[in-house]
Amino acid sequence: MGAGGNMSVSKTKKEEQNALRRAPHSKPPFTLSQIKKAIPPHCFNRSVLRSFSYVVYDLILVSIFYYIATTYIPLLPAPLSALAWLAYWIVQGCVCTGVWVIAHECGHHAFSDYQWLDDTVGLVLHSLLLVPYFSWKYSHRRHHSNTGSMERDEVFVPKPKSKVSWFSKYLNNPPGRALTLTVTLTLGWPLYLAFNVSGRHYDRFACHFDPHGPIYSDRERLQIYLSDAGFFAVVYGLYLLAAAKGLAWVICIYGVPLLIVNGFLVMITYLQHTHPALPHYDSSEWDWLRGALATMDRDYGILNKVFHNITDTHVAHHLFSTMPHYNAMEATKAIKPILGEYYQFDGTSFYKAMWREAKMCLYVEPDEGSQVNKGVFWYRNKL
Repeated sequence: MGAGGNMSVSKTKKEEQNALRRAPHSKPPFTLSQIKKAIPPHCFNRSVLRSFSYVVYDLILVSIFYYIATTYIPLLPAPLSALAWLAYWIVQGCVCTGVWVIAHECGHHAFSDYQWLDDTVGLVLHSLLLVPYFSWKYSHRRHHSNTGSMERDEVFVPKPKSKVSWFSKYLNNPPGRALTLTVTLTLGWPLYLAFNVSGRHYDRFACHFDPHGPIYSDRERLQIYLSDAGFFAVVYGLYLLAAAKGLAWVICIYGVPLLIVNGFLVMITYLQHTHPALPHYDSSEWDWLRGALATMDRDYGILNKVFHNITDTHVAHHLFSTMPHYNAMEATKAIKPILGEYYQFDGTSFYKAMWREAKMCLYVEPDEGSQVNKGVFWYRNKL
């Protein structure tokens, strides 16, 4: 028993060391077309019926949980009702994260062959979750076009040591880390939408709700107004619900699950692009394929299915973003032999990974004294 336990611990440490080993950063010995040829052609087919089946399935679950929460939880005595509300918030938040992922898929034109249908479904679903659909669609598309670029990536752009905030050294400890993670998971998403926090640097104020902001081109501005209309229509609907049912009812039924959705969204995105093994590049080294490969597949256990595998097929998603999620697992298996060491996966539990990455990934710098790879940046944590 004792020897077996030691072997298990040793194996776990070895797996963690392998996961933290730096990813290759040189130009890959394969091309995007070679990767695509390895994927069965049917993986790129988008089915309206199959895509809608996931929407219907998720919304049925949302409705069932809503019915249970509003019908039966109020009948429970105080201690049990508190536990029941907690369970409702968690499961409803997880399922609604799956709804968020389907809307995200619409933004990539991966839902169907019809752009108008993708945008209609995406606008409705994202608006219901207080996401400005077109606003995020366009900024997220630029993230996919510039992944891993220090100058042009759109979200979770790491800072060089010289630009790290002065107070960061006071937060580089367990209590400070806990505070930082709490703020990031609860306020990170609305702060990004409203103030571009953690986003790409622009010469003037950038906001996802501003049609005339620097994030958008002239041809995109009308759709930003449409996103704003959808967002504020839902806000007004929530106001009417609060007036009719009470603010506490809206918070319990809608607000807390939405908070969990936002937290998972930030966590998923953060862990996909933040890892000690992942490089970032400045303009002297960056190219699209190396940037797209600088992403990390993760394992969320049963939540992989609930989140429609956005968690464990992210590498394939960055390579072929119009591929529907229900074919991404098959595609991931197909491309692994081609990618070899360029494929990155870390099976560390997401809650452990969040703590580890918050500790180890504070800023990025090139390797000291390196003249060959001055444009390749790696995460560090010594302040």
